[in-house]
Amino acid sequence: MSESVQEPVARFCGNCNCGCPQVFVDPDAPEERRIRITDDFGQRIQLSVDQFQDLLDQAKTGSLDRVMITAG
Repeated sequence: MSESVQEPVARFCGNCNCGCPQVFVDPDAPEERRIRITDDFGQRIQLSVDQFQDLLDQAKTGSLDRVMITAG
């Protein structure tokens, strides 16, 4: 069985070759795991398109801004 091809969507660093966090779409994955986010530590999470859309919507409306305030 061959591994499916993941389409890169975004890289969150790009200034080095350290394995920056990235977002991929895996069109062959089950619907509930189609979006894959990897970090620079080798971990990953998988989301459905609907879950990822919810994350994007929250970011666009500013409801995630408090994360930066708390983290900073």
